[in-house]
Amino acid sequence: MAKLVECIPNFSISRERDAAGFDALVEVAKSVPGCLLFDAQTDGNHNRSVFTLLGSPEAVEEVAFLLTKKAAELIDMNKHTGEHSRMGATDVIPFVPTMDVTVEECVEMSKRLGKRIWEELQIPSFLYEDSATRPERKNLATVRKGQFEGMPAKLLEPDWAPDFGERKIHPTAGITAIGARPPLIAFNVNLATSDVQIAKNIAKVIRASSGGFAACKAMGFMLEDRGIAQVSMNMVNYEVTSIPVVYEMIRSLAERYGTHIVGSELVGLAPAKALLDCAEFYLKLENFDCKNQIMEYHIIDAMQ
Repeated sequence: MAKLVECIPNFSISRERDAAGFDALVEVAKSVPGCLLFDAQTDGNHNRSVFTLLGSPEAVEEVAFLLTKKAAELIDMNKHTGEHSRMGATDVIPFVPTMDVTVEECVEMSKRLGKRIWEELQIPSFLYEDSATRPERKNLATVRKGQFEGMPAKLLEPDWAPDFGERKIHPTAGITAIGARPPLIAFNVNLATSDVQIAKNIAKVIRASSGGFAACKAMGFMLEDRGIAQVSMNMVNYEVTSIPVVYEMIRSLAERYGTHIVGSELVGLAPAKALLDCAEFYLKLENFDCKNQIMEYHIIDAMQ
């Protein structure tokens, strides 16, 4: 069986603000045989793009490096603004084991990439999630705290030397987080209000770090182009905390603040099982067996 790894690099750029730069990254993502660009999502409010790559470990690792190099050429973090937290031109590079690849192999990929990015590009990096060298570095939000502007001082603190590189950021490309992790679902819920504080209050209730749902990271943002507030989430383990459970809590809290949900969105790809969990929840399916009751699963089995 062929080995497959998913990689979801995040870049501090958007098509809305820099179409040429975004398109240049897309071209790089398509440039290496054995690696496919499955998805490239961009958001002008966040000023951020999320690519979804899938391919052989060797090809994916090479594309991740080439994208980091191109992003460093295109993006000056001193001029970057946007709603999303960020600390580097290539802000984060997660590797996700997908087919016949172990978490340990993805950890080794992250280490090789971090070493190469420093040696060839002089961009330092932290290892996070399953690649983390210290417990406090597992959580990306903790690693990124301070963002680009506060990172020079943070790197001088005793516990925050980069895993690769010196105690200083790249002057324009900042610093990058690299790691192996389980599948993550980037899920946003939009509210019918222009009061961003409501979204921030809801995010505080539901996120794990504030005592909310396990495996849920959340922040409140303002979508300036639409004039509405958004609860932006990373569901880091949908088996622990499912999408419908979080969605229903947001709906209930929004009603308490006198507003309601106007829509939701996925950023990038999501495992089919996560969305099937939504169908099971809302349809109240009894004795549901997705492997045996979803037609496409039978087609895939028949084709193998």
